Amino acid sequence: MRKIETKYAMLSTIKLSYSEYGKGENLLLLHGNSENKSIFAKYQTEYLKNFHTYAIDSRGHGKSVSVDEKYTIQQYSEDIIEFCRYLRIDRAFVLGYSDGGNISLFLAAKDPKRFPKIYAISPNYLVSGTTESSLNFLRKIYRMLIFMKKIGFNTRKAIMRFDLMLNDIGLSKQQLQSISTQVRLAYAEKDMIKHEHILEICSLIPCATAKKINGCTHLSEFKSTELISDMQNFFSL
Repeated sequence: MRKIETKYAMLSTIKLSYSEYGKGENLLLLHGNSENKSIFAKYQTEYLKNFHTYAIDSRGHGKSVSVDEKYTIQQYSEDIIEFCRYLRIDRAFVLGYSDGGNISLFLAAKDPKRFPKIYAISPNYLVSGTTESSLNFLRKIYRMLIFMKKIGFNTRKAIMRFDLMLNDIGLSKQQLQSISTQVRLAYAEKDMIKHEHILEICSLIPCATAKKINGCTHLSEFKSTELISDMQNFFSL
């Protein structure tokens, strides 16, 4: 697989790391919590090679550099909009996975003309949209990270990242109802996000449709051939 060069956008409060590949319609790729842009290597070189893709490291992730007291999905979305202005990207499709899906919902609410198509994989706008078993697991890790910080380990960034998964993202029902962007919501058969929560988001956004990806979990759906095919069809229409 061809190695893609890492580039940097010097924005107002962050040195944002990204990789750029291909030609065609602009398409932003947004990773999930505690991941980085490298998860999109095959997406850029194979699955979406007919697009001009930008895989971006969110604030506090990958090779992006910033000084922060906390992370918020809203701030992440503002970083993406500033990134687009920096590179003079007036129009782009967006693929967001997990927290990247949450960011994409903010983008659709904030700047629908710039982002006319969103493919959001397993987003949730309320923490209550996460299954109880998944929340219990996340809370256990969160408590462990806090303990490790107390005894001298540098877990501050990890704690701030987990805060994102243990709180509402800050997007209201009214904001979801105001979205005019075309949105496709994909979710796994065995997801950590409740199916009814995905379907609630779908019912709130006027131009949204939903697709259940069979035989996979929240972590494995990203590599599902069913999801990849659905995503390719959505962006090609």
